[in-house]
Amino acid sequence: MKVLKFGGTSVGKPERMHAVAQLISGADQKLVVLSAVSGTTNALVGISDLLTKKDVAGAKQAIEKLFGPYDEFVEKLYTTAEGKAKGREVIRQHNEFISAFTQEKEFGDKHTRAILAEGELISTQLFHAYLLEQGYKSVLLPALDFMRIDEDDEPMLAYTEEKLGALLKANKDAHLIVTQGYICLNPKDEVDNLKRGGSDYTASLVGAAIRAEEIQIWTDIDGMHNNDPRIVKRTFPIQELTFDEAAELAYFGAKILHPSTILPAQKYNIPVKLLNTMQPEAKGTVIANKTTEKDIKAIAAKDAITVIKIKSTRMLLAHGFLRKVFEVFEKYKTSIDMITTSEVAVSLTIDNPKHLEAIVAELKVFGTVEVEHDQTIICIVGQFVQENNQIVRRVIDSLGEIPVRMISFGGSKNNISLLVKTHYKNAAMEELNEGLFFAEAVK
Repeated sequence: MKVLKFGGTSVGKPERMHAVAQLISGADQKLVVLSAVSGTTNALVGISDLLTKKDVAGAKQAIEKLFGPYDEFVEKLYTTAEGKAKGREVIRQHNEFISAFTQEKEFGDKHTRAILAEGELISTQLFHAYLLEQGYKSVLLPALDFMRIDEDDEPMLAYTEEKLGALLKANKDAHLIVTQGYICLNPKDEVDNLKRGGSDYTASLVGAAIRAEEIQIWTDIDGMHNNDPRIVKRTFPIQELTFDEAAELAYFGAKILHPSTILPAQKYNIPVKLLNTMQPEAKGTVIANKTTEKDIKAIAAKDAITVIKIKSTRMLLAHGFLRKVFEVFEKYKTSIDMITTSEVAVSLTIDNPKHLEAIVAELKVFGTVEVEHDQTIICIVGQFVQENNQIVRRVIDSLGEIPVRMISFGGSKNNISLLVKTHYKNAAMEELNEGLFFAEAVK
C-alpha cells in the first residue's frame, strides 16, 4: 500500500480536490492523508487568539469570515443535490462546534487544540463525501482513532501500528482510505496535534506503521529545489536525496518538508517522493538510501537564530565546563544548532528564544555573556569528504565580501553550516547559488 499526503494548496479549491481524486483513482489500495484547506488553519489560530483575549465579538466575526467561502466551496465541489446537502451539513456541524467556544467562560489550551483540529476534520469529511458521490470505494478513518502522542509529545508508533492495523483489516475492501494529517490525541485523551506542518509527519508515521511501499508528499512545487525559489533567481529540482540529506535540508529551512518527516520513513527504509499536484507528470524528488555522487546538492536557510557567547578566562579550559553549559540548555529544553570554541570563549546558536532570559541568567555564573539576535544559518547539503578542502574553499569563495559569523564543517558528512546576519541572507544565498551550481568551474 502507498501513503499519499496532500497539502493545503492541493485541496484548497474544489477543482483541486477533483484533481486529487483523479490522482488517487485506480484499483490499488491507497491511504490518503489530507491537510486543512489552505488558509483554514491560520484562520483557526486567529479565532483561538481572539477567544483567549476574551474578544467574543471579534471571534464571532472571524468564524463567519472563515465559513463564508465554504458555502461556495461546497456548491462547486459536488455535482448532485445529495452531495451538496451532505457538504452543507458538514459545514453546519463544524460551524456550530467552533461557535460553541464563544460561550466558554474559561478558554484554555485544550480548547485551542480542539479548534485547530477542525481544519483537517472539515477537509477530510468534504473530500470523503465527494469520493462517495463519485462512486469511489472510500472509507474515512479518523486519525484520533490511531494517532497518539506521549507525555514528551512524541508519537506512539507501536500504538498506531496496533490501532491502524486493526482498522485497515476491518476495511480491507476499501480502495481509498482517507484520514487527517496533523491531529492526534495526547495522554489526557484530549485533542492535540503534531505542530505546524505535521501532516507530513502523519504521512511518514502512518507509512512506517503499515510498512508502506512508498510515501508520497504532494505539494504545489515540483520536488525539493536546490535553493529557495522565493529568494534565488535560478533554482532547479533535485531528483535524488538520501534520507540524511533531506533531513538536514528540512531542519535548516527547506519549506517543502516538515523536519520530522524523514525519521519514521528512514527507520523502515520507505522511499519518500516529493511531487507536484499541479504538475503530476513532473519527476519530483525521491528520498531514499541511494543517491548520486554529486558533492553539493542544495542550500537552505534557517532564520530567527540567536547567538550566545560566553567569555571566561578562568573556566573555559576547566574540566566539565562545557558539560555545565550544556546542562543549562538541557534544563530549559532548548536545542543548540551550532557551536564554536576558543581559549577564552564559546559561542553557540539557538532557534528558540522562549527561555533566553533565564538561560542567560544562569550562564552568567560562568563569565560574561553576550547575545546577538537576527542571525541566519545557511546550510549547504551534499556528500562531503572531510579531507576535501576544495568544498570549503568553493563555499567561502562564492560568498565574496559577505561576512561569516561562524562556520561548522566536519560534524556531518552531509552539512556545511554558515552563520550570517539575517541582513546578508538573501545576498549570501544568491551568491552561493551562482558560485556552487552555475559557475564555470562547476559545469
